[in-house]
Amino acid sequence: MKNGQAQRPSTANPKILSLFNLMCFFLFFGSGLAIGLTVSFYLQDFSFNIQLKQFSTPISTTHRTEKSSRIGLKEYVKPPNVIHDMKDAELLWRASMVPRVGEFPFKRVPKIAFLFLTRGSLPLAPLWEMFFRGHEALYSIYVHSDPSFNRTVPKSSVFYGRSIPSQEVQWGNFSMLEAERRLLANALLDISNHRFVLLSESCIPLFNFSTIYSYLMASTKSFIEAYDLPGPVGRARYDHRMKPIVTIGQWRKGSQWFEMDRGLAIEVISDRKYFAVFRECCEASCYADEHYLPTLVSIEFWRRNANRSLTWVDWSNGGAHPAGFWRRDVTVEFLQSLRTESHCQYNGNNTDICFLFARKFLPGTLDRLLRVAPKLMKFN
Repeated sequence: MKNGQAQRPSTANPKILSLFNLMCFFLFFGSGLAIGLTVSFYLQDFSFNIQLKQFSTPISTTHRTEKSSRIGLKEYVKPPNVIHDMKDAELLWRASMVPRVGEFPFKRVPKIAFLFLTRGSLPLAPLWEMFFRGHEALYSIYVHSDPSFNRTVPKSSVFYGRSIPSQEVQWGNFSMLEAERRLLANALLDISNHRFVLLSESCIPLFNFSTIYSYLMASTKSFIEAYDLPGPVGRARYDHRMKPIVTIGQWRKGSQWFEMDRGLAIEVISDRKYFAVFRECCEASCYADEHYLPTLVSIEFWRRNANRSLTWVDWSNGGAHPAGFWRRDVTVEFLQSLRTESHCQYNGNNTDICFLFARKFLPGTLDRLLRVAPKLMKFN
């Protein structure tokens, strides 16, 4: 029966079959995992490239925009806002910065800085408005008034927004000198300001703007009055503690109403040597505002000084204050005499135009000044 007996088909071992199925499962799982990771990395790279293109487009555009609208020195030469929060030490340091290259790499129109040192309001402002009208690109205005003064100025006025951060000033006190330097330093922040003139609320111009502008811009000198005066209001005010920095022979007196060029203005606000001596030794009846600049300029910068003031003042009555002028004093003859009845030197030549400004005109003179001055001085 062995040879004739029918044989049954052979059946695979169950253990081997299970192992085969398990291997197939891992093979398919691994393949799927590999495909999934490949696709994932591809999508991430694709997304990154899109984001990079999104960011790179504005950067390129911004770069091209910057090239087409170059800033250059625009921010540096733009007149700064007179309102700031700098302390005096910070202001003087900032204003003392000087370019070492003399030539300007841009078109600079030189301006006159008018520095008004006042107690409060400017009662003669309407006259100055007429004086300045039509010359907006050729001047700057800075007003130092008492911090307590808060009267509003019309927006249409040339004095609107021109008050600098100020401190209290007492007549004859050292604070007067500090206020003058504060005005100079604020004006120096505008690189276009080339000449600097100190005025009070009682000052008036004696000529039209064009005449004064030409006179100052063409001048080779600054205008600080300085002279040696024996007696109680001159040498008697000298304090021997100033030696050896300032000797009695170097002590000078003069008008506080100065006019100077930019170079001298920088020297004045940068001075520490003489300023410190005057702060310590020139107190009370010394009147630093009448002696500091005349002494400093006479010692260090006398070659650059015309040694006279451009502001006419009447001291003929004597006393601590100059004469004041009332409404009845304002006549064509009087103003004309102030304009041309003097003799002095200008750039080495003789001239009868020695004063460009005058004081002390009281508020009641305004109406007559508005009638007489524009015709006489040919405003506009």
